[in-house]
Amino acid sequence: MSVTARVYGYPPAHNAGSEWMLHSMLRPLAERGHRVTVWLSHPGTIEESYEIDGVRVVPFQEGSDFATEAQSADVLLSHFENVPLVSGLARARQIPVVVICHDNFATSYHNAAGADLVVYNSEWIRRDGEIHYARYPAEFLPGRTIVVRPPVIAEDYRTEPGDHVTLVNLNPDKGGDIFWQIAAWTPEWRFLGVKGSYGTQILPPTRLPNCEVADGVPGNDMREHVYGRSRVVLMPSLYESWGRVAVEAMASGIPVIAHPTPGLVESLGDAGIFAYRDDLTAWLYALGSLKDPANWERASRRAKARSDELSATPDLDLWCEAVESLYDARRRRSFHVAGAPPASLPLSAR
Repeated sequence: MSVTARVYGYPPAHNAGSEWMLHSMLRPLAERGHRVTVWLSHPGTIEESYEIDGVRVVPFQEGSDFATEAQSADVLLSHFENVPLVSGLARARQIPVVVICHDNFATSYHNAAGADLVVYNSEWIRRDGEIHYARYPAEFLPGRTIVVRPPVIAEDYRTEPGDHVTLVNLNPDKGGDIFWQIAAWTPEWRFLGVKGSYGTQILPPTRLPNCEVADGVPGNDMREHVYGRSRVVLMPSLYESWGRVAVEAMASGIPVIAHPTPGLVESLGDAGIFAYRDDLTAWLYALGSLKDPANWERASRRAKARSDELSATPDLDLWCEAVESLYDARRRRSFHVAGAPPASLPLSAR
C-alpha cells in the first residue's frame, strides 16, 4: 500500500523526538514492503528528495505537488499543525487518515477528532484523550485508538557510558538554565550540554571549566557523540509527554535524573531518579549520590532492565497491523461497492 505523510520536518535534518518517533514508526512499514513517502511543509536544509531507511522524503522545496499526490494514497498520516490540511484531503477523497498525538493539548485532540486511527504516545496521553472526547458526539470520535510508545531500538543507542553529566537541548523548557546552575555547584563533575533543534539555547553565563557545549547531534549519531560520553543524563523538563532521550540513555544503562512529568514517570518507571525542577538541592543530592560507584551500578542495572522491558513491548507490530487494517477495510468497501464479494479480499493484502 501507499502511505503518505505530511509533517513539518523530518530526520536527519530536523532532529526532534516527535520526528524520530515518526520515523521509527514509518521505517517498519517500509520494511514490510509498503511505499512510504513523507512530504515536508517547511523549508529545511536538505533541498532535494532523499531516502532514509526505506522512507522517501520530499522537501518543501520540491513539494508543490503534495495535494495531487495525496489523492492516490491508500493511507494519509500527519501530526501537529498539518493535521487539519491532511484530514480535509482525506475526507474529500475518502482516504483513511492516521493522526499521531504527542501531547495532551486540547488543539491536538480537537484536530484528531474523527480520524480513522489516533495514535497516542503514552498511556497518560490516551487517558487524557478519552476524557477530552467524552464530551464529543459519537460521529466525531476517532474510529480507533492505540498507544505506541516512541519506539527506541536499543541496539541503535547501546554503548559504554562515558564520564559526563549530560542535557540534550538547552532551551529553558528543557531546563537549560537549571543545568548550568547544577554545573556551577558541582565542579567535581564534567558537564556536556547538547544544543537542540528548537527553542532558544541557554549557554553558561560565565565560562565554567567543567562544562562543554556541543552542537546538535543527529539521532543516528547520538550513540557515539552523546551517550558514549555520558555517565548521567539530566532531564529537568517543564513538559515531557514521554521523554525519548531518557529511553535512549537507559539502553546503555545510563541513570536518568528527571523532573516527574507524567510522561517521564511513565517512561522511566522504577528506573527513574526524580527531583522537582525548582528544587536545586534535590538535584545536587541526587547527582552526588551517583558519585558512589555502588549507587551508580544499582541505578545502571535498573536503567538497563527498564530498557529491556520497553524493548519487549509489541507496539510496533500493533501499529503496522492497525495501518494495514485501514487499507484492508478500504479495499473491502471498494470491492463491495463494485459488486465483488468482500470475503474475496485477503485480510493481509498489501
